[in-house]
Amino acid sequence: MTRGSRSIALAPKPLTPFDLKGFLDSAGVSRRIARYRRGSLVFTQGAQANNVFYIQEGGVKLSVLSSRGREAIVAMLAPGDFFGEGCLAGQSLRMGTATALVPTTVLRIQKREMMRTLHEQSALSDRFIAHMLTRNIRIEEDLIDQLFNSSEKRLARTLLLLARYGHEGDSDRVLPDVSQGTLAEMIGTTRSRVNLFMNKFRKLGFLRYNGTLTINSSLLSVVLHD
Repeated sequence: MTRGSRSIALAPKPLTPFDLKGFLDSAGVSRRIARYRRGSLVFTQGAQANNVFYIQEGGVKLSVLSSRGREAIVAMLAPGDFFGEGCLAGQSLRMGTATALVPTTVLRIQKREMMRTLHEQSALSDRFIAHMLTRNIRIEEDLIDQLFNSSEKRLARTLLLLARYGHEGDSDRVLPDVSQGTLAEMIGTTRSRVNLFMNKFRKLGFLRYNGTLTINSSLLSVVLHD
């Protein structure tokens, strides 16, 4: 960030892949696969925090409800992400609510099993910590993005993150089924503004509709443009 800058364009950074199969196979962690329908609650704010979750398929929204009943979206997570890890740091109650955005499959790992494994398996512990630190850096970048960038840039960056920009594969990525209302909540603007920007991106060839929403990596030019 430079002093006097009016706009900060943060390109989304991909998370470091976590070797879940190696983690589970070598550690013998007690775990359970759980499946959730779209809109189902994985856990709620104020509930007991005694499990860590890993997304195998689908997507999860983390949100916080204020005492006045206003909801703020904290993060949107995708396959390869952990969540609920606050219990490992002594968090006894959930600070927010986790909701399945689409049909979602998660691996639920008991807190004590996760802690035991992280203590006994130093190599796996290092990989887990590196993964979580990378995610926390991305969350900090989201906050900076919210404070300094225009709503158009925030939307472009959010779409790229949801499309898993930077991961191996084609330049075109299919976006999870997220409504424009949810996108508006995420970037702090109105649904009508999101609709305006989405139509603009479509006309420029950055995205296309064909039953599903497909994002082209060229959308990054909106994020990087000053």
